[in-house]
Amino acid sequence: MKTVKISLNSIDKVKSFVNDITKFDNDFDLVSGRYVIDAKSIMGIFSLDLSKPIDLNIHADADVDNILSILDSYIIK
Repeated sequence: MKTVKISLNSIDKVKSFVNDITKFDNDFDLVSGRYVIDAKSIMGIFSLDLSKPIDLNIHADADVDNILSILDSYIIK
């Protein structure tokens, strides 16, 4: 599992993030405080506080580099 911090501070960013992440068969969780939601759930994402960075847990052993390259625009460096 790999964890990165992401920013989803606009509605358009959330929509494009969900479109990008649903291309993968892996499981993804978003963690904000004590809340853990499925990153493929647009309704779940909107239930989080999007003004702060969110932890994205990527449950994948292989293909992590490819996933990170596609999600690069959301990752906080």
